Amino acid sequence: MPYVHLHTLKGLLSPQQKRALMDRMTALLVEIEGGGDPAFRKHVWIRIDEGEPEQWQLGELRPTPDLVERLVEVREARRAAGEAQDGN
Repeated sequence: MPYVHLHTLKGLLSPQQKRALMDRMTALLVEIEGGGDPAFRKHVWIRIDEGEPEQWQLGELRPTPDLVERLVEVREARRAAGEAQDGN
């Protein structure tokens, strides 16, 4: 019975993105560990924990809620620009 525990910054993922991550990680484990057996899905545990940005540090980078908000804005702008290019 696999158990996947993902830690991320609060506000970085939308509810839809969390659902997509859980669905894809589950599908991957069904394919690899479960040998493609759909019944294996009921044995896969996925947990996503979100921590306050102030509780994280990467080297000298100490995220803030404002930084997380800016990262999300940049990501969404890039996504929209990519979709606009694909539509041309």
